[in-house]
Amino acid sequence: MSLRPCGKRIGAMLRQQCAVHQAKRRCYAFAATASSSLPADFKNAIEKEAALPTPDPPSDSQTARLVSSQTPFMVPTYVRPPPMFHKGEGCYLWDVENRQYLDFTAGIAVNALGHCDPGMSQILYQQSQTLVHCSNLYYNPWVGSLSQLLVEKTRESGAMKDAGKVFVCNSGSEANEAAIKFARKCGKVAQPDGRKDEIVSFHGSFHGRTMGALSATPNPKYQKPFSPMVPGFKYGKYNDIENINTIVTDDTCGVIIEPIQGEGGVNVATQEFLLALRKRSNEVGAVLIYDEIQCGLSRTGGLWAHGNLPPEAHPDIMTTAKALGNGFPIGATLVTDEVSSKIATGDHGTTFGGNPLACRLAHYIVSRLSDPELQKEVLQKETLFRKHFVRLHELFPDVMQEVRGRGLILGLQLSSDPTPIITAARERGLLVITCGTNTLRFVPPLIVTEDEINKGMGILEEAMNAVFREPERVQGTDGQQEMRAS
Repeated sequence: MSLRPCGKRIGAMLRQQCAVHQAKRRCYAFAATASSSLPADFKNAIEKEAALPTPDPPSDSQTARLVSSQTPFMVPTYVRPPPMFHKGEGCYLWDVENRQYLDFTAGIAVNALGHCDPGMSQILYQQSQTLVHCSNLYYNPWVGSLSQLLVEKTRESGAMKDAGKVFVCNSGSEANEAAIKFARKCGKVAQPDGRKDEIVSFHGSFHGRTMGALSATPNPKYQKPFSPMVPGFKYGKYNDIENINTIVTDDTCGVIIEPIQGEGGVNVATQEFLLALRKRSNEVGAVLIYDEIQCGLSRTGGLWAHGNLPPEAHPDIMTTAKALGNGFPIGATLVTDEVSSKIATGDHGTTFGGNPLACRLAHYIVSRLSDPELQKEVLQKETLFRKHFVRLHELFPDVMQEVRGRGLILGLQLSSDPTPIITAARERGLLVITCGTNTLRFVPPLIVTEDEINKGMGILEEAMNAVFREPERVQGTDGQQEMRAS
């Protein structure tokens, strides 16, 4: 069956959207001023379309028709907002109505180099014409090159001092599955009777949705539909030093923790807590795992979020994904030589992991993200974000409670549900997301410019004004009534 007719129809539709949208805007603006006898709901829709730069597509839009024709064939695992995106460049996305959005989500901290990075596009084209996949039955030049680069750049950065080898897979969940399995294998080698098999993780964490990674994610919302979980998991309180000796015991084979919890609310582990965790892991012979899937690869201004810690706090295993592929599926598990020595041929594997296309892309991306100048700019951009947060706190002191995070993984704790802000920002051309409880999360592409930060935070202020300040009708200079925030 040929896909050309369908492709032509969609392409023609997309080419027409800009002209159609502008015509609608002009029509709506005229209707809003020329008629006062329209039904209230239609008048409200007209006013909204005319007033907002990127209002959510209405039920009679081309977007809605596309969505309603496709969703019957999709498992309903996600609740998505109305826009449908079809194009990206740098820090911007465009929907099928050809409306532009400034993206402060970066695909959930994935597109660190922005959307459709030219170098990445070139590599995709070149390598797709050379070799895409040959399986792990055979060597290919890029999986080894990527592994070497990850180890060398990690050591150079001052993180994971004993990084020795890499297992390349396809996602963050798979990277954490590998880490959990490697910890279990180390426990089996230390205690052949199988007694040393417990994995410790922490409340507020998110390690993935596969069964092992999910078992390490103590959130009833995620676990309950698929219980029972994999046995042998225990949960501690994040940053609670006093409880470490109780939760990490001689039966513990591995401890997994995010140095900065992303999904949990951008909570930052203290240096004292991680040092104590490392010390206790050494005492009981447990493997310490740092999950840097969201907070790693220069998002904090250093290659890895734990790079600011003294060597005695470094992990035995570290996992990464998200930015590693800048949108292309790939993950990796870094281990020390000591851990690697416990893993035998056939203990673990993957069909697609380590394919030359993914690895060549990741090699390029790691080379770019490990640039000291880029990392320096990340810290400068953090400072600019924080200046804007101070201003927002002055404007909304009862709403803003706390700012957490480092670099360009920042959380803005609010006193109420941020969903209305998310919607108001989106309808003004800014994409932001939530995490934890009542927290706005800012994880823009690392290439975001100062002008784009200023623009985005200006839109956010407008959105917060729309949500938290009651509008009042005042008389305009031309005699017409207009809406202003009180």
